[in-house]
Amino acid sequence: MAVLPPTAFRRATPEDAPAIRDVTRAAYARWLPLIGREPMPMRADYAAALLAHRFDLLLRGISLMALIETDLRDDHLWIENIAVHPDHQRQGLGRRLLAHAEALAREAGRAELRLLTNGAFASNIALYEAAGYGVTAREPFLGGETVYMARRLA
Repeated sequence: MAVLPPTAFRRATPEDAPAIRDVTRAAYARWLPLIGREPMPMRADYAAALLAHRFDLLLRGISLMALIETDLRDDHLWIENIAVHPDHQRQGLGRRLLAHAEALAREAGRAELRLLTNGAFASNIALYEAAGYGVTAREPFLGGETVYMARRLA
């Protein structure tokens, strides 16, 4: 049995924009039939986003498995995007990305994390709830519903 290289986080650079786009598009593709359109992260300009937000990439060797995009705000850490490549889903990487975000929030002295997701993405909502996030608001969006969630750190 081959030994896999260890996984590690690396801060993204502008050169990572194409890989970030590709992983995000692959991760969100499964939702196309459910909502009838591309989810917003599939439409993002990642070259521009890399200038505005922090991206942490979860790699195995040089292979990008997953990523998290965050924005440090005055009173919380905003999670803009979490994407796990379909080849690596259901391996606990989503929880690992959320734990990484918690560490970033603590390092920055923030006691809360916030995010939003599509109300149709039931498995994402379940993941966030299992990680301690609660729904704070719901609002209509493009024929569906946006669900806002937050987690207070102890």
